[in-house]
Amino acid sequence: MEHDEHTDDEIRDILSLNRVAVIGMSKDSSKAAHYVPKYLSDNGYEIIPVNPTTDEIMGKKCYVTVGDVDGDVEIIDVFRPSDQVMSVIRDAIAKKPKVIWLQEGIHNSEAEELARKEGIKVVFNRCMLAEHQRLC
Repeated sequence: MEHDEHTDDEIRDILSLNRVAVIGMSKDSSKAAHYVPKYLSDNGYEIIPVNPTTDEIMGKKCYVTVGDVDGDVEIIDVFRPSDQVMSVIRDAIAKKPKVIWLQEGIHNSEAEELARKEGIKVVFNRCMLAEHQRLC
């Protein structure tokens, strides 16, 4: 699967943003949906867990939806299957993030185009941890 067409400089600019809501964040430390946001948190990012199945992850309040998150969100990092991305993107657009980041293996052209039409940058099929390690 290909990934978006952002240059390394554009990805660096995106990685300079700080407030990240993680949709589908997991309590299970063996899953990428846990250890990727943990790595980001350990590297200075403000991580906001979004998962309707739990109240807290990594000692942080967990939100049912991204719309429930207090304040602005700069990046919405998505750990959901590609076929569930459209509803996630619709919710995310209302939050007006600067970037929607779809993790490795996640791609939904229709949903991505919807976000771009709202002026939101979309990164797809890339891992924030891997890109941070590679570029920062």
